[in-house]
Amino acid sequence: MISVEEARERILAFFERLPPVRVPLVEALGQVIAEDVVAPFDIPPLDNTAMDGYAVRAVDTTGASEVAPRSLRVTADLAAGYILDTPVGPGEAVRIMTGAPIPPGADSVVPFEETDEMLREPGQAAIRTGAVQILKAAHPGANLRLRAEDVSRGQTVIAAGRVVRPSEIGVLASVGLADVSVHRRPVVAILSTGDEITRPGDPLTPGHIYDANAHGIAAMVRKCGATPRLLGIARDTVDDLTAKIREGLDADMLVTSAGVSRGDFDVVKDVLAREGSIDFWTVCMRPGKPLAFGALNGPDGRRVPHLGLPGNPVSSMVSFELFGRPAIFKMLGRTDWPRPVVRATTRERIVNVDPRRFYGRCIVSSGEDGHFYASLTGPQGSGILTSMSAANALTIIPETVEVVEVGSEIDVMMLDWDHAP
Repeated sequence: MISVEEARERILAFFERLPPVRVPLVEALGQVIAEDVVAPFDIPPLDNTAMDGYAVRAVDTTGASEVAPRSLRVTADLAAGYILDTPVGPGEAVRIMTGAPIPPGADSVVPFEETDEMLREPGQAAIRTGAVQILKAAHPGANLRLRAEDVSRGQTVIAAGRVVRPSEIGVLASVGLADVSVHRRPVVAILSTGDEITRPGDPLTPGHIYDANAHGIAAMVRKCGATPRLLGIARDTVDDLTAKIREGLDADMLVTSAGVSRGDFDVVKDVLAREGSIDFWTVCMRPGKPLAFGALNGPDGRRVPHLGLPGNPVSSMVSFELFGRPAIFKMLGRTDWPRPVVRATTRERIVNVDPRRFYGRCIVSSGEDGHFYASLTGPQGSGILTSMSAANALTIIPETVEVVEVGSEIDVMMLDWDHAP
C-alpha cells in the first residue's frame, strides 16, 4: 500500500504543461498566460478627469467658498473622446465630462457639486450662460487621472504563468488585445465500465444503477478548466472495452471508473494491460483505496496517460480530487492545485475504522468565536453520494489516528468556501 503523496508524485511526474495556443480573451478564463504581455502604450494615454466638472487653474480658485465664490469664464464644453487644444487661461474654465483629456493650462478639476452647476435649471449649464461660480478652492492635481498612472509603455502587465481571471481579461483588453497566448486546455476522455451501469435518461431495469460517476467526474474536469469528453459505458467484454478505450486515445488523459480493485473482473485489467502499461495500486486512503495509473498506446506512438478510479461514486470523486485535479492543473501550467487546509474543531466523535487516511465528507463553518468547526455530513459509506453533495470540505484524519474526540482540532481540506450553512 502506498501513501497519497507517493501516488500523486508518481502521477504528476508523467505530465507536462500543454503547448500554447491563441484564444479569444473571454475563452482564456482560468487558463495560464504562456508569454509575457507588454503594454504598447501608456494607460491612461493622457491626463484626464476623474469627475464631471470644470477644468481650471487651481490658482484661480484660491479662497473660493459658498459665501465668497470665484467666478470663471467658461470657454468650452468637453466630452470624453474629444481633445481640446485651446489652453485654459487665467480666469477661465472648461466644462468637462469624466474621462475627457485635460486641456492644456488646466491643472485641476472642480466637480459639479462644488459649483453653482447644481443650482441651475435644466438646460442652463454654465457653457450657455458664459460663467461658473466656484464654491470651493481646488488644489493642483485635484480629480485628475495622470498619464501612465496605471500602465507605462513597455511595462509587463501580465507575466507568463499568471492564471487568467476576469481582472486579467480586463487588463488584456485595455492594452488592445483581442486574443492571448495561453496553455491549451486538456481534453479528458471519461469512460464508465460495467454491465450494471445505465445511462441517465434510459429506463432502469432491476439490478442496474445509473452512471453517476462519469457525469460527476466530467463536472470536476470542467471545473478544473479542462474539456471533458464522455465516451459512454463499456460493457464487461474484451471487444467492447477495447473499442471504447481506443475511442479516447486522442485525448490528453483517459479516466475510467471501476474495474481496478482486487475483486473486479479480470477483463478490465487484462484489456488495460494489453493496451498499454498500467500499474494497479492500493493507496492508503479512505475512501478510494484501489487506483490504477499508467499510459495507453495512442496513435502515432503517443503515450496517453490513464487514471483508473474506483467504482464507488464517492471513492471515484475523492480519488479524482486528489490525483486527477493536480494532473489537469499541471497540464494547464498551473501550480496552485493544493486546496486550502485549515484547522477546525470537531463537533462530533470521529472513528477511523482502519489504518488509512480518512477523507471524511464534512461541513466546515465559522463560529462566533472566529474559529472553524467541522461536522460530518452523515454516514460515510463510499456509495453515499449525497454525503459528497452536502460537504464543503474533507477531513484529513491521519492513518495513525483511530479516534478523534469531540472538541479536538483536525486538518480539513476546503473544497468550496461558499458552501457553508
